[in-house]
Amino acid sequence: MSAPVRRAPGDVLVHLRRARDHIDTHYAQPLDLAAVAAVAGMSKYHFQRLFLATYGVSPSEHLTRRRLERAQDLLRATGLSVTEVCHAVGFTSLGTFSRRFREVVGVSPTEFQGRWGAGAPRIPGCFVFMWGLAEKAPAEPEG
Repeated sequence: MSAPVRRAPGDVLVHLRRARDHIDTHYAQPLDLAAVAAVAGMSKYHFQRLFLATYGVSPSEHLTRRRLERAQDLLRATGLSVTEVCHAVGFTSLGTFSRRFREVVGVSPTEFQGRWGAGAPRIPGCFVFMWGLAEKAPAEPEG
C-alpha cells in the first residue's frame, strides 16, 4: 500500500481552481461532488472540506450561485420563459429553481424578468439555444 500523496498548499490551490473553473464552465450540465472532486484529483470528502475552507462556500453552493447568476443574465437579455431559463442553466426542477432564485436574489424569477428585463433588447431564444449547443459540440479536428 502506497503512502498518500502530500501536496504543498500552493499545489492544492491549483487543483481547487481547476475544479472551480470546471464548475463555472460546465454549470448547465449535471455535476455531482464526486465528478468535480475527480477534476481536482481528490476524494470528494477532502475536496468538500478544502473547497469550503478556501472559498467560503461549498462546491454545491458555488454551482448554485453560478447557475443563478447565469439565469439572471438570461432573464434580463432574452425572450426565454422562466421554465426555459431554469432548464438552460442546469436546474431540473422549476420549483427548486424558483425557491433558490427568490432566496438569493430576493424576488421571484418572473418578478426579476419583469423588473429588469423590461425594455431591454431581447436575444431570441433560438439563438441562445443554438449558442448553447455550439458550446457543447465536440471541436472539429484541425487538418
